[in-house]
Amino acid sequence: KQGLDLNRNFPANWRQEYEQLGAGPFPASEPEVRAVAEFIVAHPNITGGVAFHTWSGVLLRPFDHLPDTEMHAEDLWHYQKVGAKGTDWTGYPNISVYHEFRYHPKQVIGGAFDWIYEHLGMFSWVVEIWSPMREAGIDKYPFIDWFRDHPSDDDLKIFRWSEQRLGGSAHVDWRPFEHPELGSVEIGGWNRFHAFGNPPLQFLEREVAKFPKWLVWQALLSPKLELLTATSRAIEQGIWSVQLVVQNTGWLPSYVSKRAEERKVVREVLAEISLPDGAELISGKRREGMGQLEGKAYKHTGISFWPDYHVTDDRAKMEWVVRAKAGDVITLTAKHERAGTVHAELKLG
Repeated sequence: KQGLDLNRNFPANWRQEYEQLGAGPFPASEPEVRAVAEFIVAHPNITGGVAFHTWSGVLLRPFDHLPDTEMHAEDLWHYQKVGAKGTDWTGYPNISVYHEFRYHPKQVIGGAFDWIYEHLGMFSWVVEIWSPMREAGIDKYPFIDWFRDHPSDDDLKIFRWSEQRLGGSAHVDWRPFEHPELGSVEIGGWNRFHAFGNPPLQFLEREVAKFPKWLVWQALLSPKLELLTATSRAIEQGIWSVQLVVQNTGWLPSYVSKRAEERKVVREVLAEISLPDGAELISGKRREGMGQLEGKAYKHTGISFWPDYHVTDDRAKMEWVVRAKAGDVITLTAKHERAGTVHAELKLG
């Protein structure tokens, strides 16, 4: 549809056309956006996302509509850590949309990554690939303000870069043209789609090769549920105590972000016990919550003066009492939407 901007069609901070051009008639009205939203909701094991756009050569993080002071401190610290690593590996500055990438100080824009973080509590980024300005030697320019106004010397730098590196293809010489309605005009100027909107072909592979390492590193920060112990002991003849202990060995907590924890969009760890025929559960439930598990992300270091009152909150234990025969096999399962699933089989006796 003409004038539609799919990025503005996502639910978070959706606004009508008079406030946000391209937003569509209602949130997720477009099949492409709805397909993306349904896929993410149907895969709760997703812990984050990175969307690739062009152009500006920056790593963008939430919020679009609020200052950093309105973000949970732990989430902001995580964003800053991940952003710093991204800058180190890619050379792209990492910035807040609200503070450094708003199109107009009185306007608010929304997008897919706002919805992923705000509604679902997953950490999300937008990569604006490619900066011809930086290629031309223009550094530390204001990302949005530069498009509104910049020194004419910057235009000359880009023109010289085009002549030297692109064979002049970024700028088309002005020439006369007979327009069927306007008559005699001149056409020419910057070839934005060839050299600005996307990396020219000779630079494309080099540019996108900057990101896989950062993407994989973010995935490795995800929570990871692991089996610590699964044990049984005889209490008396035919009566057994069964214990399951699990641990989150990942960097992030099982709920991923404080935003998700606050909004209660992530279920707790669930423990399940499966008994063979003839066995009986005396104490405990067949399916019971174990709470959320912390990771390392929001903890102080080992030499911090700040006391840690919950040293083992990355672990959880569940205990059952069962009536069963020696030699019976009991299956234990712990699962979490974002941290994974572990299984254990115990042979009694």
